[in-house]
Parts: sequence; C-alpha cells; structure tokens
Amino acid sequence: MKVYKRIFSLFLCALVALASSAQIVAPVHWSGEVVGDSIDVTATIDEGWGMAIFEIEGVEAVVEMEYYGTYRQRLAMIDGHAPSIRFNACNDMMCTAPEEWCYEDVSTNTIAPASTTQQPQGTNLWLIFLFGLLGGLLAIFTPCVWPIIPMTVSFFLKRGGGARDAIIYGLSIIVIYVGLGLLVTLLFGASALNELATNAVVNLFFFALLVVFALSFFGLFEITLPDSWSTALDGQARKTTGFLSILLMAFTLVIVSFSCTGPIIGTLLVEAAGRSLLAPTLGMLGFAIALAFPFALFAMFPTWMQNLPKSGSWMQSFKVTLAFLELALSFKFLSVADMAYGWGILPRWLFIAIWIGCFLGLGIYLIRKSWVGKVLAIISWAFTAYLIPGLWGAPVKAIAAFAPPAESTVNSLQQAVFEDYEEGLRYAREHDMPVLLNFTGYGCVNCRKMESWVLSDERVEERMNHYVVITLYVDGRQLTSDASETIGERNSRIQREQYGSNAQPYYIQLDSHGQSISSPCAFTTDPDQFLNWLLY
Repeated sequence: MKVYKRIFSLFLCALVALASSAQIVAPVHWSGEVVGDSIDVTATIDEGWGMAIFEIEGVEAVVEMEYYGTYRQRLAMIDGHAPSIRFNACNDMMCTAPEEWCYEDVSTNTIAPASTTQQPQGTNLWLIFLFGLLGGLLAIFTPCVWPIIPMTVSFFLKRGGGARDAIIYGLSIIVIYVGLGLLVTLLFGASALNELATNAVVNLFFFALLVVFALSFFGLFEITLPDSWSTALDGQARKTTGFLSILLMAFTLVIVSFSCTGPIIGTLLVEAAGRSLLAPTLGMLGFAIALAFPFALFAMFPTWMQNLPKSGSWMQSFKVTLAFLELALSFKFLSVADMAYGWGILPRWLFIAIWIGCFLGLGIYLIRKSWVGKVLAIISWAFTAYLIPGLWGAPVKAIAAFAPPAESTVNSLQQAVFEDYEEGLRYAREHDMPVLLNFTGYGCVNCRKMESWVLSDERVEERMNHYVVITLYVDGRQLTSDASETIGERNSRIQREQYGSNAQPYYIQLDSHGQSISSPCAFTTDPDQFLNWLLY
C-alpha cells in the first residue's frame, strides 16, 4: 500500500501542477471610483509581476511601467464616460496578451469592467469531463469489457482481499487512463493541442482514424494489441502479490479491452484536442471513473452480479450503433479540412445528406432488434426527419457544432460582406459605415453554434445590415496574394497584434475609421444578449 500511495500522490501532484498551468493568468486587478468629473483608477499588481500601460484614452504619449504594488491615477471623464486603459503584464517567465480595460455605468460610483459574453473556460472543461464520463459508460457495455466484470470481481474475491482490492483495482484503472491523458498533454503541449484542433492536415488524419474505428465496430476487422502483451502481464500478475499484482491486472484489462475502448478513447482525445491544456487529462479522468466504477461496486456487493444481463447479441448491436455514430462524427473533421483549404468537396447539403444516411441506416438496423432497439430506431428516424429540411437550407441547430456553416448566415445580409481586412475597412471609410469584425475558424465549434443560434436570428440579421461585416478565418490554408503566408496566419496575426486576443469567436465593433467603439464580444447563444451589444 505504501508504494501505491506514493504513486498516487505523484499522480495527484502532476495533475495539480498541470491544472495550475492551465489557468487564465490575471495578475492585474482594477477598480475605480468617480469623483466629480474625474475617476480615480486603482490597479493592484501581483507580486513578481510588472505592468506596462500602452494607452489611456484621452491622454497623449502614454508609455508607463509599473511594478509589484498598487498603481493609482486620476483621469478626466471623456464626454460623460470613463476612459479605457490598454495594458499588459509580464514576469520573468511570461507576458500576458495586451488587454483593454473598459468601464461602464459610472453613475453607480463603482467602476466595473465592461462585460463580454466569453464562455468560461471551466465550462468547456466540464463538458470534456462529462464527455469522458459518457464514453466510459458506453465502454462498459461493449463485448470487451462487460464479460470481464464478473470474472475480475470473482478473481479478487478468491484472493481474499474482497472489496478493498477491487477498489484499489478501480483506482489503478483511473491512474492508467489519466496517465495516458497526461502523457498526451506533456508530449504535445498547449500550442500543439490547439494545432490538432485547427490544422487541416491533422483533421484529415482524424477523419481517417474515426472511419477506421467505425469499420472496426461494424465488424470488418478488429483493432487489437499483440496477444503476447496481455499474456505476459496476466502471468506476471499471478506471480506477484500486493499492489503490483493489482496494477498489472489493471494493465491487462486495458490491453484486452483495447479493441472496444480504443475507438472511444480516440474520439475523446480528438474532441479534447485544442480545448485546453488540461482537457485530455480531465476527459480521461471521466472515462476512467465510469469504466472503473462497476468493478468496485460489484466487488462490494457481489450478489448484485446475479441480476446482470448475460452477454449476447445485444452487445454486438451496441457496437454497431457506436459504429454509425463514429462514422457520422468523422465527417466533421473532413468538413474542417475542406473549408480550410477551400476544396468545396463537402458542402453543407452533402454533409447533412451523409448524416441522414447514417441515422436512417441505424434505424433500419435497430428496428429488427428487441423492443429497446425498436424504440431507438424510432428515435433515430425522428432525428433523420429533423435533418431532412436542412438539405434545403433549414438551420437544423442540433448539429450546428458539426456541420459546415449555413450560407444563409452570410448571404442573407443586405450590406457588403468581406473576408479581407483591408478591403473591408476601405469600403467602410468610403461609405462612412461602422464595421463588425468577426474572427472565426473553420474548426471552431462555438463559431458554428453562434452562426446557427445567434447570427441567423432575424433581428440580429436586420441589425447587422447597418454594418460592414468583415469575417476573418484564422485557420484558412489558402495563400495570400503575395504568397508570403496563409490567409489564416494573416488573420490570426491581425487578431493577436491589433486586438490582443487569440480565441474565437471574437467580435469587435469599429467606426468607419477603424477605431474600436465598444468592448469586444465573444461566445453566446443568446440573441438578445448579442443584440444589446450591437450599437446600431
């Protein structure tokens, strides 16, 4: 047990360290108070950090450096509103991206930062954890895992350890799978994980990988690790005692069940890529908890196993159902690559037609099964019916995160829409119109949700008619006119260098001369919130 506690402690330390590195760094804390026609601004700077102020609205030639402690400044109000401050912070190891601190509602005598609609990072991490939990629950019912539960629990009961050993066995499974998530993160790092989510070539690889996994679940072939591995580990587990034998048994389960869990784990890691430095680890944590749970549960209550359904044809049906889902999901990654390179081989209508085929086929397969299968077949066909209007332009918002964007979200706007930054700004100057910058990405899930749930709203479309809309894709792979960089690299550089952000979706309102006229807006699924943000 001492060895086990030491390993588990090291694992927790690594997880905590990784979590710390994934947090958003905010070493400068602002507050303020209105005094007559002025405002007293206070910035508290964390120890070890320095702050550079690049610009204060209404103040000329401002370049200031402030270090650990408190910075105070009295500023004059500008036409009844508090001025904004553009700054960033640095320590010995890193610098934050430039930020603009905006204020609102000065009548309250308490200054608060202007709100944006950025989705909290923690929300994405919780979704990845829940996605992993769901994947682990699905893995339990596969033919590679389900039959192992009674055999493994029986093995531990015969050893005499009973529930204690089985609980340690479950914790060992968690350590192994979370260790895999940590390994993926440490090997690739944060920037490479983001590249996995947006790079077109990598998305083509993911497409091929998921198609292979789907074909494996259809039964065309099996993806297995060498039998010698599981045989060797099983032999060593029986020879050894204590914690080491339990750990080896956990490794044996991982290898034996790989043909069923591999496709689920692969899909999980693909979805986690680019979400956060911590996302693969949290996803694998959710997966491992769900997978390990039945082993510990039935060890504590072994008589419950008598009520478990026996292995049978229902497991094969379960695998085939997963195969249809894997196949449908794979085309999301082909779509990202297609849009990034501008090939035009997978338009929205064809994407939806493929999904209709997958869920129609799933219903045909399940309708011949038990009453449960018939119920699922009806659900699958109902979803198919829901998708069919999408062939003629219906929004089908349920798949907004996966499908290519609907043309209607761009072409229905009456004013000019540009995909070139300078060209759009030039048009705005000539016609004296405000600008709405839309930083987006072909591989951006939240961008697709915004387009489907918010930008397609009739009230939002009508309001956007007053703007020159400039849509800038940060992951486009086409070359610029001078072939010096890709369009995505150029747009990403504009967002980073001129607007201090590298996340999408990201919306900015400019006047006809290209000057910012409001705080930025990020992700939201509430059209009213976006309408309130738009000024015109």
